[in-house]
Amino acid sequence: MDSDDESLEELVEGHLDEDDQPHGFCSVTFSSSDRFEGNFVHGEKNGRGKFYFFDGSTLEGCYLDDALHGAGVYTYEDGAVLNGTYSDGDLDGAAQEFNSDGQLVFRGQYRDNVRTGHCWVYYPDGGCVCGEVDSAGELTGDSLAYVYPDAHTALYGQFVEGQLIEARLATVTHSQSGMPRFDITPDGAVYSYDKSTSTCIGTHTLLPEPYESQRVFVSDSLIKGAGQGLFAKTDAHTNTVMAFYNGVRITHTEVDSRDWSMNGNTISLDEDTVIDVPAPFDQTDRYCASLAHKGNHSFTPNCKYEPYFHPRFGQLKCVKTIRAVQKGEELTVAYGYDHTPTGQSGPEAPDWYKQALDEHQRTNQKRGINY
Repeated sequence: MDSDDESLEELVEGHLDEDDQPHGFCSVTFSSSDRFEGNFVHGEKNGRGKFYFFDGSTLEGCYLDDALHGAGVYTYEDGAVLNGTYSDGDLDGAAQEFNSDGQLVFRGQYRDNVRTGHCWVYYPDGGCVCGEVDSAGELTGDSLAYVYPDAHTALYGQFVEGQLIEARLATVTHSQSGMPRFDITPDGAVYSYDKSTSTCIGTHTLLPEPYESQRVFVSDSLIKGAGQGLFAKTDAHTNTVMAFYNGVRITHTEVDSRDWSMNGNTISLDEDTVIDVPAPFDQTDRYCASLAHKGNHSFTPNCKYEPYFHPRFGQLKCVKTIRAVQKGEELTVAYGYDHTPTGQSGPEAPDWYKQALDEHQRTNQKRGINY
């Protein structure tokens, strides 16, 4: 920018003092297209103010001597929010971060804009990784923990940037300061990151998932012809994560090109990936590291599938209750086959599902429930 354009670096709307500096409530637009609205005292920001950045993000708080001090709210362009404590314009103190859906994703401290001390990083499903961050503000070290959604069960051990390396089962307790403590299960199994691929379901196929093992078991289903089913080992409230759906990761094209008989244990993860538990891993003596694939279909289910990030298996689906369930109750989900596929008169589903749907509709019609 040449000297003739220097005056265009800022566009001020509002009162100016005798030195042509913003004074009082003003709006200042910078050459970067960032805009600040707030109170000025002889050219310096003082009092409440808000930055509107060119990318759509904002920063709001109280300014002193041209720098943000105290509580400030940074809103990202996607709607995520960081509520932080500032000193001389830098993050320096307690902070909480929320994603664009308003879910808590971080809680802890910052110093000079870097996370410090004991921090919690939360996943939208309810689990979190916590512990002392390293000098770079990362959850890396040998004394960190993944805490399950029950806030009681944990995997304690080594993590790198929040990813599980090696850990043992632990129970969460709290000290008088409110900081979590972890009672490690002596001589317990060692758990490590073991994400499946398109050809490998896992390294430790017979190592049960510890949180899941406390909540479900497999037995003969109460549904006629369904084979084995998934049952609650204990009473559970609404919105309780009960089981995890891990398996090999294949494409939708592969699933769509084969017979329904091969797709009995498939579930869509996202638009690219399907999770499958193929034979012989559908037998618990060959694979019992996760059990959600044993859940059977119902048109009146007590559970649903939801996304879940698992420290051992990576991104998958979980089975979560949609109402309170009792100990010994069979857990069921709605499989969600497409009932109105283009160019077809009936649902795109296996024969057993079509028969069950017909029977369900006839029963409801008798009760006066129409579709």
